[in-house]
Amino acid sequence: MTGTAKLPDPVVLEILNQRFAATVQEMASSIHRTSRSTFVKEGMDFNVGLTNAEGEIFAFPRGANTFSIDRHCAPVMAAVSDLEPGDVIGTSDPYTSGGLVTHSPDLNLLKPYFHEGRIVAFGWCFAHLTDVGGAVPGSLSAHLNSIFQEGIRFPPMKVVRRGKVNPVFEAFFNANSRIPAINAGDFRGLLSGLAIGEQRVAQICARYGAETFVATQARLMEYAAEKARDVLRRIPNGVHEFWDYLDDDLITPHPVRVRVRLTVEEGEVEIDVTGTDPQTPTAYNCPTLNRRHAWFVLKLTIFMLTHDRSIPLNAGIYRSIRAVNPPGTIMNAAFPDAVGFRTPVAIRCNDAVTGALLSASDDLLPAPSAGCTSTLVLSEYEHGATQPTVKVLQPLRGGMGAYRGRDGVDGRDVTMNNMRNHPIEVIEKECGVFVHDYDVRPDSGGFGRWRGGCGQRIRIEPTRAGSRIMLRGAERFRFTAWGVAGGGPGAPYRLIVDEGRPTERVSTKADSFYLAPGQTLTVSMPGAAGFGDPAERDLADVARDLRFGFVTHAAAARDYLVAFDADGEIDPAASAALRNRPGRPRRTGFDFGPERRAWETVLDDALMMRIASTLNRYPKTARNRLRRRIFDTAIPGFVTDRNRSLVDLLADPAATRARLLCILETIEGAAPSRKE
Repeated sequence: MTGTAKLPDPVVLEILNQRFAATVQEMASSIHRTSRSTFVKEGMDFNVGLTNAEGEIFAFPRGANTFSIDRHCAPVMAAVSDLEPGDVIGTSDPYTSGGLVTHSPDLNLLKPYFHEGRIVAFGWCFAHLTDVGGAVPGSLSAHLNSIFQEGIRFPPMKVVRRGKVNPVFEAFFNANSRIPAINAGDFRGLLSGLAIGEQRVAQICARYGAETFVATQARLMEYAAEKARDVLRRIPNGVHEFWDYLDDDLITPHPVRVRVRLTVEEGEVEIDVTGTDPQTPTAYNCPTLNRRHAWFVLKLTIFMLTHDRSIPLNAGIYRSIRAVNPPGTIMNAAFPDAVGFRTPVAIRCNDAVTGALLSASDDLLPAPSAGCTSTLVLSEYEHGATQPTVKVLQPLRGGMGAYRGRDGVDGRDVTMNNMRNHPIEVIEKECGVFVHDYDVRPDSGGFGRWRGGCGQRIRIEPTRAGSRIMLRGAERFRFTAWGVAGGGPGAPYRLIVDEGRPTERVSTKADSFYLAPGQTLTVSMPGAAGFGDPAERDLADVARDLRFGFVTHAAAARDYLVAFDADGEIDPAASAALRNRPGRPRRTGFDFGPERRAWETVLDDALMMRIASTLNRYPKTARNRLRRRIFDTAIPGFVTDRNRSLVDLLADPAATRARLLCILETIEGAAPSRKE
């Protein structure tokens, strides 16, 4: 914007705000209609936006499926010079993109939009490609320990030059995928969305002029910043701390903690993740590159846009939010860490933000959602094929958390994204599987005056030999979504092979299953947390839950203190007697569930902070080895039976803590005086 440019008047500002919104919505619709893979055309794992010349998003579609407005496009823009009309920059590398890309299957594209020889905006889009090569079909596995194993990485480069696809890029792109034709279709779909954006931006500039177009970008972000800060003022001033856990890093049974400290002062918010556990030797790491990142602020985004739905969707809403993001933690991966499973880490970070806000006031947000988004991926040999193909079967969800005055949503969780499920007809037509059932999981939502949302449940059977089913993002086996204000925690994740058969076995956390035709895999997603004392739940609501199958009679009697008559109907008088019996304690506060309570009886916040600080004094290569030594020494059961309950493993908390302090003091005494 030049120094003489006039700011648009309010009428023009609102007109252009709506034009911008319509543009990005049309871009998204074009990608949806023209893409090839099931994951994009059905699940809709993609997004779009318009950015200014500094790489900040100034227009973003409502109802977006991956809600990450706080994107940093500037590093990618700076990496490619001499841009011309028709050029498109592409990248799939988290590290050289400055964190714009968050794992290698996400192909990000940026297209400069010119008006009279001047760049007035960029179109941005990305899509999750089903396979980009690497060690495993689908390119992602929690067992991977290096970005080099997670498929081809393109640093920022011109993938289209003057309107023509770069043949070198295209050749490498196609050669490094198990499904090149499907990827090529998704790539062309992304280009179609960018072309639509270019046309609409040209029309807006022709009608209103480039100066007004650019000035409006800035003013809309200023306006969004003002309105967002007004919402953030609802958070009580002060320091609000909370932490939550991943079950483990898959190669060890040791819980992994994400810690958040929110400092709030009149709408200014600082998110500090100091004290979070070190980077893992697996793919559970988040590539945020030392900065505030979209993964940090998703829960705050939901908070702001829920309390004021008129806020324009642009990067201005984050101007009152800053981050303290020290290196060396799972929230700040360093090259060449594997980052394919960054979503569970980000979810847990945002669950911790939820806890911090609810600690400040339980009226601010719902209870935590299920805390897990899983995706079933199938690798199979189609008839006559010599190489396996890769297909996404189904994105699975838990429920959404309850809040004061309302139950959580069942089988749906938009905490991290708003992806759609794949119709069963499409799955069975395009993949070699039979779906036995796909339903809501009873009794999975946390009990409470307002019930947490139930998770989904699916049972599938491969129909072709050599099938491999991969499960991404399975979490909450131990540490479930915690109840709020007396509400109960959600049910844990559950995996069963050959359910209901003599060969039935319950599986622990895993990311890959080889099943023969005739075998089945049942995935039961965790539930969300409840809110409020369950004894205060309206009996009519309990009756409705029973009728629809969300709650069983046994759970209603146990959790909601409901009595039944001889016909199995709710008995109001007997139920009232149970609920009002003398001495019945009223439930309040957080309910973390037995596993977390057992863990924190030994490893409280102060001790976990001490461990994290000690490990950070060692070189990165030594941290996880030492962390493993600490926990295996203090809790020998981790070595002999990693799947035992923490309640059993920590049955003698005093002895466990004594062993832990002893080994920790040894490691502290040998620590280098300065960290790496």
